[in-house]
Amino acid sequence: MRVLVTGGAGYIGSHTVVQLAAAGHEVVVVDNFSNAKPTVVPRLETLIGGHLEVHAFDLTDRDKTEALFAQRQFDAVIHFAGLKAVGESTEVPLEYYQNNLDSTFALVRAMQRHGCFTLVFSSSATVYGESAQPPFAEDLPTSATNPYGWTKVMQEQILRDVARTDERWRIALLRYFNPVGAHSSGTIGEDPNGIPNNLMPFIAQVAVGKLPELKVFGDDYPTADGTALRDYIHVEDLAAGHLAALTRLGAVDDRVSTWNLGTGHGTSVLEVLHAFERAAGRELPYEVVGRRAGDIAASFADPSLAERELGWKATRDIDDMCADQWRWQSQNPLGYPD
Repeated sequence: MRVLVTGGAGYIGSHTVVQLAAAGHEVVVVDNFSNAKPTVVPRLETLIGGHLEVHAFDLTDRDKTEALFAQRQFDAVIHFAGLKAVGESTEVPLEYYQNNLDSTFALVRAMQRHGCFTLVFSSSATVYGESAQPPFAEDLPTSATNPYGWTKVMQEQILRDVARTDERWRIALLRYFNPVGAHSSGTIGEDPNGIPNNLMPFIAQVAVGKLPELKVFGDDYPTADGTALRDYIHVEDLAAGHLAALTRLGAVDDRVSTWNLGTGHGTSVLEVLHAFERAAGRELPYEVVGRRAGDIAASFADPSLAERELGWKATRDIDDMCADQWRWQSQNPLGYPD
């Protein structure tokens, strides 16, 4: 298939591009490079062994989005593009609502007009809010605790409503948990702007000497070691989940399908830290500080539906994740070059 990958130069998008190409699909990328660097493109071309067609513009530009679909006929779209930092979303909520919703509006309108009705959407475990108890299953009611999460709840609902208008729609809503790790070659990985918002890249930057120490937000949670539990999933396993969903959409009658992509168990902050210490071969400095507002004690998936319906299951453990993250960070201590 010819697959358009929005946000395909970003962290999860870039790993998915490599796997799509390896599976024989023709890949086209659109990315505004607000949270990615153009220098990822030649690295992707090295990994896929050929030219990668990339269009540098923002999906919220409806004219450019429409023009791309008018020029190229796509069989499917994988939609990663969007703002994604939970903390930042509470500071600039209007930017998050406008960007994430407008980009999806422009994309889906263009898809409809040009006869492309297969969409894999990058959703999030944040849609489970904070009222449910893990493991989270797909049939739980959705809610959110921050503007970023609400944009995912809203986009899921928009896509369900759109799918009801035309029987040709086949949409996958993929709810991710905590993507970490990197390509095993160390060629591509996560390169966050500024100070990382997430645990694993923060630890990686401490290990490489870019940051002085890890701040552990709370050690008084009702967990084995008092630190919060999260479901960390290797980005390569996550990318494989997108290919499995794309394949499955071609064989289902349901217009909208929802699948969790996670490992099914939680790993604590200190367990991640110690796994990374094993990967780096030394102890890393950390300090326990107060809890962050809005953090919950535990979040992890019930991934059984994805295993049953997609034939997909996460295969890499926390040591694999840390080893690959450290390989990427140690080979690229400052991330991608500008």
